[in-house]
Amino acid sequence: MDIKLQQVGYAYSKGTPFEKYALYDVDLAITSGTYQALIGHTGSGKSTILQHFNGLLKPSTGAVHIGDRVIEAGKKAKELKPIRQKVGIVFQFPEHQLFEETVLKDIMFGPMNFGVSEQEAERRARELIQLVGLPKMVLEKSPFDLSGGQMRRVAIAGVLAMEPEVIVLDEPTAGLDPRGQKEIMDMFYELHKERGLTTILVTHSMEDAARYADQLAIMHEGRCVLTGTPRELFADAETLNEYRLELPRIVKFQQRVEKMMNTKLAKVCLTEEELAQQIALVVKERDHS
Repeated sequence: MDIKLQQVGYAYSKGTPFEKYALYDVDLAITSGTYQALIGHTGSGKSTILQHFNGLLKPSTGAVHIGDRVIEAGKKAKELKPIRQKVGIVFQFPEHQLFEETVLKDIMFGPMNFGVSEQEAERRARELIQLVGLPKMVLEKSPFDLSGGQMRRVAIAGVLAMEPEVIVLDEPTAGLDPRGQKEIMDMFYELHKERGLTTILVTHSMEDAARYADQLAIMHEGRCVLTGTPRELFADAETLNEYRLELPRIVKFQQRVEKMMNTKLAKVCLTEEELAQQIALVVKERDHS
């Protein structure tokens, strides 16, 4: 499902003395099947923009195209429920939204709310609990008896149970230890590939943006100031610095390696594996020269 923002602006408390704009003339196109990352410092507008992707917020100016639906400023948006079924949002600390007495009921709640039968909702819950890396026995437990990481996986299963075409991830690894962070991000990447999802990652982590995303958009003071591939944008440290953003650690390390080896590698490396391959190529060339 394609998503397109055209000159989108958003003001909190619009029309009151407390009116404050958080977005200004944002243009952004996200093609179906893309893994899109939105990066930017705190207050850049990332959290505001993500709520436009399924109509939780409606633009104060401009228009949001979600598939064949248009949410336009100044016009009443009708029947947003189908959009919210197709665009699932995993908010920061989604475990705070758990409320049912068992894990099974919590996962089933979303799809049943959208008209899915109880039998089908249960089938999805039993399938998804294993997909998010938890044993089936967890289904009969209270979600509040689980660890924080397990609760987050249950909340993610609840979003996936609605079978969205687009999944929006708002800092999905916040508060997790490094191992938990990698497990969660790898899980989302596998889901993205296997199910052909359009995935939108809102993050402070340059590492996650580099490793997983196909496309990047940089938010700065309520505007979308740059778009491109991770390799393109992370090649320009000077421009990133203008927007108070740092290079991923792996790119910084590559720069140190290039200085030490007195050479320039063929491309900006986005993962440890890529950097190791590029270094091996340089060493091999020197051995044969």
